[in-house]
Amino acid sequence: MQNFIPLNFTTGKIFDLSNDEYPANLYAFDSTSEVTLSSPKGSFFGFVFENEIHLQTTLGTFTLKEGMYFSIAEEAVITGDGKAIIIEQKDHNAFFHIGGPIENKGRLTYIDGCTDSLLISPPVMGNPCLNLLQIPKGTFQSQHTHPSFRIGIVVKGYGTCVTPTETFPLTAGQIFVIPKDAYHSFTTENDDLLVVAYHPDSDFGPTHENHPMINRTVNVIQNTQ
Repeated sequence: MQNFIPLNFTTGKIFDLSNDEYPANLYAFDSTSEVTLSSPKGSFFGFVFENEIHLQTTLGTFTLKEGMYFSIAEEAVITGDGKAIIIEQKDHNAFFHIGGPIENKGRLTYIDGCTDSLLISPPVMGNPCLNLLQIPKGTFQSQHTHPSFRIGIVVKGYGTCVTPTETFPLTAGQIFVIPKDAYHSFTTENDDLLVVAYHPDSDFGPTHENHPMINRTVNVIQNTQ
């Protein structure tokens, strides 16, 4: 099994995960032509790596600059002179969301001194999420796995991905897929490494029994009707 799959930045579909437990496709946009996003019963998650893109939707056209990200559950068209990655997640209804730009450090602690920010949260526990991973300089992560695939792009810095059989250089603009249960770790020397990473599932998020609205509602008088 491949533990780490590096991919080139070319417009169109660059990796097919349609037979995965969480069916998905990975696309890239490098300003050579427009890209139409269409996925019946599916959604798209995107990140702008360079310059800017224009996201044309039924609500209007939105300009997303470098470091911004989005999710959308309708047909859309991408144009512009930027570079972006787009993940199609089948059988998921995402919120319309535009955010960013990303920061240089995560808000949450992660393994081996790294940090993470949840850029797009799961609307319901188990749903997909988009994350910012910061790996500080001088980091040697422990070898680890994930229970579902990961799609990522190196946003800034330099490092390596170490697997049991190979070591891969990581530079800005490198797109990659890490398969389910694949052993890997990230290392850095003189530079921080920033990675935007997509997860098709999560064990985190609101549930019907546990969410801010219901948790902060205090019953004073019992409703007898």
